[in-house]
Amino acid sequence: MKRRVLGQSIVKLVGAGLLLAHFGAHAQQPPLKIGVITEMSGAFADYGRQVKSAIDLYLKEKGDTVAGRKVEVLYRDTTGPNPEVARRHAQELIVRDKVDFIVGFGLSPNAMGAAPVVTEAKKPMIIMNAAATSSIVTRSPYIVRMSFTLPQVTAPLAEWAAKNGIKNVYTIVSDYGPGLDAEKAFVKAFEANGGKIAGSVRAPLANPEFGPYLLRARDAKPDAIFAFVPSGDIGVQFIKTYAERGLEKDGIKLITTGDLTDDVFLESIGDASLGLITSHHYSMVHDSPENKAFVDAYKKAYGANARTNFYMVGSWDGMGAIYEVARRLNGNIDGDKAVEILKSLKIQSPRGPIAFDENRDVVQNVYIRRVEKKDGKLYNVEFATIPAVKDPGK
Repeated sequence: MKRRVLGQSIVKLVGAGLLLAHFGAHAQQPPLKIGVITEMSGAFADYGRQVKSAIDLYLKEKGDTVAGRKVEVLYRDTTGPNPEVARRHAQELIVRDKVDFIVGFGLSPNAMGAAPVVTEAKKPMIIMNAAATSSIVTRSPYIVRMSFTLPQVTAPLAEWAAKNGIKNVYTIVSDYGPGLDAEKAFVKAFEANGGKIAGSVRAPLANPEFGPYLLRARDAKPDAIFAFVPSGDIGVQFIKTYAERGLEKDGIKLITTGDLTDDVFLESIGDASLGLITSHHYSMVHDSPENKAFVDAYKKAYGANARTNFYMVGSWDGMGAIYEVARRLNGNIDGDKAVEILKSLKIQSPRGPIAFDENRDVVQNVYIRRVEKKDGKLYNVEFATIPAVKDPGK
């Protein structure tokens, strides 16, 4: 009898030891490290703040542990369009900090700078915001884009314009990758639908003075100006200069991508933005349960007057994708396996349904919107939907 009791005790002790060993190993899992490379100071510092606010919100809402690994987010500042700085940050994050993912990138040159580093390291990289065309994702088989491309949101606007009484357009874009992509996509789609280009000009990305360009456009007597400049202070400056120069009174409409009427900056632009027609993949007032939950959570975290925008949604969805990959791989992140999972994802995002094409680029709805006032505040109100749009550059 004593021998049986002793045997049972040994079994229990061994079982308890195995259980403790299991939980001990689980507790000792290294953190899941996410390296975020973005613009956190300088002229584009708002990009970095928006990215960080969305990532912080995701961790708060969804928890800071996934697949048994504590999530650790490491931020690196490019200070602006500095591809060499982005390359160096990517290398340090991978070699020294041993990150599992490289993410972020508000500006396309920075994403391109990091591309060869993630290729060599076979490290999954998620573009949360940069919007140059397929030239980014083709730089590395380890890149998946969660954001959008400028041609993807520009071509639908050109088609809409040509079909709604706008026969000739003057284009003004910022002179860098996304601006050139937007110009090319607009001209191609507009002319394919019977439109004429009255003229074009490219403005410097740094410290632009838009007045002379707008006067040149007015002299060409177009029905409308198509513009692309980055969101934030530059976009605010462009719209205010357009209003001050009185082009609307001359019968010259302004049509733009949604970067210029970024939801976060609409109140700063003021009534000069009323009635502007834009195209984009996200609006703060997009009507869906997912967006309502996202906006409500953001306001709860950052204040009743806080606003969400496409930068935040790209970052939110990027974090969701990382968590899904970690769960499917049981926390063991392998670059090739991670990319295979990422490009197969179908996500019900606050912006609407998103998926990925054969080139690992996002496929999503594009909305035609009008700036309107609701309850005394300015919003991009969607009035037309073009479903499941791919980057037309492919």
